[in-house]
Amino acid sequence: MPDAVTSALDGVRVLDLASVGPGARASRILADYGADVTKVGAVPRAGAVQIVPPYYAYSGNRGMTRALFDLKSDGGREAFLRLADDADVIIESFRPGVVDKLGIGFGTVQERNAGIVYCSTSGFGQTGPRSTWAGHDVNYLATSGFLDCSGRRADGRPALPGATVADIAAGGMQAAMAVMAALLRRGRTGVGEHLDVSIADGALAMMSLYVDEYLATGVEPGPGHYILTGRFACYEIYTCSDGRHVSVGAIEPQFWANLCQALGLDRFIEAQTDDARQDEIRVALGGAFATRTRDEWVDQLGQANTCVAPVNTVAEAVCDPQYVARGDIADAVAPDGSTFRQSAPIWAGTTPPDGPYDIRDGTITDTATLLVDAGMDEDEVTGLVESGAVQ
Repeated sequence: MPDAVTSALDGVRVLDLASVGPGARASRILADYGADVTKVGAVPRAGAVQIVPPYYAYSGNRGMTRALFDLKSDGGREAFLRLADDADVIIESFRPGVVDKLGIGFGTVQERNAGIVYCSTSGFGQTGPRSTWAGHDVNYLATSGFLDCSGRRADGRPALPGATVADIAAGGMQAAMAVMAALLRRGRTGVGEHLDVSIADGALAMMSLYVDEYLATGVEPGPGHYILTGRFACYEIYTCSDGRHVSVGAIEPQFWANLCQALGLDRFIEAQTDDARQDEIRVALGGAFATRTRDEWVDQLGQANTCVAPVNTVAEAVCDPQYVARGDIADAVAPDGSTFRQSAPIWAGTTPPDGPYDIRDGTITDTATLLVDAGMDEDEVTGLVESGAVQ
């Protein structure tokens, strides 16, 4: 495994203006690959109460420095741009046009730093009729067709997903991938670029299997249309005797045959994709799984080439032997000395923790140190702090 010196993004400097959502997800990924990330926020206004997001003390911002600027002031803006002069990447998630109004947009930064990779993450992108719309994860999944192809509630409405799929995959992972590709391109050209990361675009890309099918055939996908959206009993969730559930993904005929034989349902082996018999097969599989507990079935079927796995709760997932063995959960020490666990770097090629993480107080800032390191005079920095332009 790589060490801290040979991490893929060792030496890459990132300024992250995104406090939550896809931008923050992207900077977490980049940091896990070794990038030096500084979280950039706004100085608290006079009389206002500064709220430090609780995730600052958890895995979201671990190992990152923190700087606060009043970007609406000349001093705060210039101080930020001084850091941008030496940065490799800037990530922002304001509404389209806001960074230009603040005087820290791509054009301004590029004039000072030609190699900057400037990543703008937004719900619907920098252009198009929805570019100024407010939105959240569910909205991007909705417009892409994702929700319509998902399961239905009893009243016919699409079910809400159990995770922020769009923020994490369609937005955060897309942004991180685009940034790394842009850094590779800059290595050849010496020139940076502006990346327009649309979460809604990413969600549509995740639907490419169904989008391409519709465009080629004119047949509109939806719940129950295809094997992955509930058409066949071989790809389904079943309830066990203890009220817990197992997932069945026996798509390939050999895995389906193995499952049927293990459940004593050999009569259905040749009927895997017979639409006329799916209700009958579901009832039979449901009855079989209801005779034993989830873990009993998983113990029997998990290693028997049946594509059966437990439906874990989050509490069960973090203790699951597979994830524990893979080092996906790490230990951490809070500022008060208490210990807890958190998500470890999981992406392939990232650096695993060497012992527990030391989580510092989320109210600490590094602005002054960063500005001095960037070449600012200490008296100038002190003046900016005293004026409230930085903190």
